[in-house]
Amino acid sequence: MAVSAPVGIDEFLERVREGYTRVEARAAHEASLAGALLVDIRYQALRERDGLIPGAVVIERNELEWRLDPRGSHRIAQATDHDLEVIVICNEGYASSLAAASLHTLGLHRATDLTGGFQAWKSAGLPVTGP
Repeated sequence: MAVSAPVGIDEFLERVREGYTRVEARAAHEASLAGALLVDIRYQALRERDGLIPGAVVIERNELEWRLDPRGSHRIAQATDHDLEVIVICNEGYASSLAAASLHTLGLHRATDLTGGFQAWKSAGLPVTGP
């Protein structure tokens, strides 16, 4: 078995992001209005500090694949098939890229993530509830 050369996280992120098209904040908002599922994977302290995106489903990162796998026994009600449009949101748009790539591995071919994460959403003046 051949062993590949190690890569740093920046190169790894570039490779992962080549597998799908990321979305900007306004496009994510429009997609959510058209039925896309926004999934907030930020940890609780960040949600409490910065607020929430109305309508976004909060799923902790360590549960994401189990909750969105349409064939999984622990899936959320919205995870009905592999054609589900999912936009993953983390704080700044890094962890969400890895999460979206993981969802692609599960067959969720329309999974993507928000460029710049929650901070980009908030900076764009899009709806936020809480602090």
